[in-house]
Amino acid sequence: MMGAFVAWYLLQYLGLGYWPALLVAPIVIGLFGVALERLLLKRLYGLDHLYGLLLTFGLALIIQGLFRNRFGSSGLPYAIPSQLAGGHNLGFMFLPNYRGWVIVFSLAVCLGTWYVIERTKLGSYLRAATENPALVQAFGVNVPRMITLTYGFGVALAALAGVLAAPIYQVNPLMGADLIIVVFAVVVIGGMGSIMGSIVTGFLLGIVEGLTKVFYPEASNTVIFVVMALVLLVRPAGLFGRAP
Repeated sequence: MMGAFVAWYLLQYLGLGYWPALLVAPIVIGLFGVALERLLLKRLYGLDHLYGLLLTFGLALIIQGLFRNRFGSSGLPYAIPSQLAGGHNLGFMFLPNYRGWVIVFSLAVCLGTWYVIERTKLGSYLRAATENPALVQAFGVNVPRMITLTYGFGVALAALAGVLAAPIYQVNPLMGADLIIVVFAVVVIGGMGSIMGSIVTGFLLGIVEGLTKVFYPEASNTVIFVVMALVLLVRPAGLFGRAP
């Protein structure tokens, strides 16, 4: 949501359109995430992870409330870039060019993130630091700085998603609220700790939800949670998760 609003501000007050916003908005909100981690989350690392969850969820509600009080909840228009206007008739459906771009670009970003975390030395340091930070720090790695930058990168990815979603859903203070539970379901179905599981599950559930809206619209809001319940009954660790 904040990424979408930064894109809107860039367009309204600086005249910077969609393409610069794809770069500027993630940087701005990523720096906000870095400050958030250093000032607040860092103080909770010695406690149970539940406290961090409660803190970030509470902050999300506060930020959402502030934006809703300032801008209302009706939404602000954000135009599709002219280069991606129109669409293509695929025979069985009409695919808008912009939605096709979002699918391809988001898939590239997801796979790039997976590659960095799972196939690079930096990613191996990060994964090791989540398991045993003291041991990794003994090898000369600045674990607190790495955690801070990783958190900022995650927030930047969320801001990037907001910019991509702005032309589709409009810029709205509530545009991220309905996704929180859906994202939780995606992570649970894919398997906790599995990035590839979240990527595959996210795209598959998007297809399932879309088909449900076409053939049985009444169930489109619940089909994801039905799938989650069935997966947990068969594989409690998720499709790509590892049993403890």
